[in-house]
Amino acid sequence: MCQIVRIFAPMIEKVILLEQADPVIFYGTNNSNILLLKTLYPKLRFAARGRAIKVYGDEDDIEMFQSFVDRLINYCNEYNKLNEEVILSFYNGESPVEKKQDSLIIYGVNGKPITARTENQKRLVDAFAKNDLCFAVGPAGSGKTYVAIALAVRALKNKEIRKIILSRPAVEAGEKLGFLPGEMKDKLDPYLQPLYDALEDMIPTAKLRELLETNVIQIAPLAYMRGRTLSDAIIILDEAQNTTAPQIKMFLTRLGLGARMIVTGDTSQVDLPRNVGSGLVQAQRILRGIPGIATVEFDKRDIVRHRLVQKIVDAYDKFELAQKQAAVTPASPSSDTL
Repeated sequence: MCQIVRIFAPMIEKVILLEQADPVIFYGTNNSNILLLKTLYPKLRFAARGRAIKVYGDEDDIEMFQSFVDRLINYCNEYNKLNEEVILSFYNGESPVEKKQDSLIIYGVNGKPITARTENQKRLVDAFAKNDLCFAVGPAGSGKTYVAIALAVRALKNKEIRKIILSRPAVEAGEKLGFLPGEMKDKLDPYLQPLYDALEDMIPTAKLRELLETNVIQIAPLAYMRGRTLSDAIIILDEAQNTTAPQIKMFLTRLGLGARMIVTGDTSQVDLPRNVGSGLVQAQRILRGIPGIATVEFDKRDIVRHRLVQKIVDAYDKFELAQKQAAVTPASPSSDTL
C-alpha cells in the first residue's frame, strides 16, 4: 500500500509597523487600500489596527507581502498619498511615475507639492542647506515662514533631526493679551495659529496630532525658550521683528549640537512700544559676515498671497516714504516773515 505524505509549509504570524507613513492615508478611505491588499494576497489573513498590520500565513508569502508593503510605505511617506492605482502599479512590477515639480521641497497633504515659488524662496532653500542659522526677512505674504516650516518638515521626514521647535513672541498687535478669554494656553494659541496652519498643509491631521502629543513637534511662545538647549532639531523663530535685543540673543544662544535655526520677520511691521528697538534688526547688524550665518531678504516680488496684498504693501511703502520726505523737508518761509 502506498502512503501519501503531505508536507505543509509552517504558518507564522508577523506584525508590520507603519513607522513613518500615516495610517489613515495608508489604509485608505473606509480601509479601501487594505481591502485591495486582501484581494491581491488571498492566501494571507491580516488585520490593520493603529500603526500595526498583523499578518498570518505561509512564511514565504508573508516575506513577499512585506517586501511589497515596504515599497508602499516608502511611497506613502514621500508623497503623502496612496490609492488603488498606485498599489496596482507596484503589484504589476511598475513604479508609479510622479511628475517632478521644479524647486520641490516636500509633498504635503493629499500629495500637494510644496515648492519654492520665487527666486528668494529658492535662495532660502539653498542658504538653509549650507548654513546653521538663516535670517529670512521681508514683507507679509512672501512665504518666509511657510518655506521655513516646509524645510523643517522635510528634515524630520528624512530623519535628519529628531524634533521641530516653532516659536513666536507673544506681542499684542493693538489688542491686549490679558483681555482674551480662557487659560494661558488659550490666550497664547491665537499667536501661534499661523504655525499650526502651515503644519496642517504639510502633515496629515492624525499624524500631526501624534507628533504634537509626543513633543516631536513643539510650538511654544518665545518666553518658554529660556534655559533650554535645543539639540538635533530645527528651530524656527517667527515674527522675530517683535523680539527685543535681549530676547533674540536668548533665543539664538539656545542652539545646540546637531541643530539649525531659521529666523523670520518683517521689519516694516514692528509691534513693540515706540521706545523699544527690534532685536531682529540689531541681530542682523551684529551677526553680519559670520560664517555659517546667512540672510535672505525678500521683497514685494516674493508675495504669493492674494494679488491685492502686493498692491497693499506697495501703497503703504509709498505712503511711508512720502511721510519721511515730508518730515525732513524744511517748511518754506511764509510771506509774513519776508
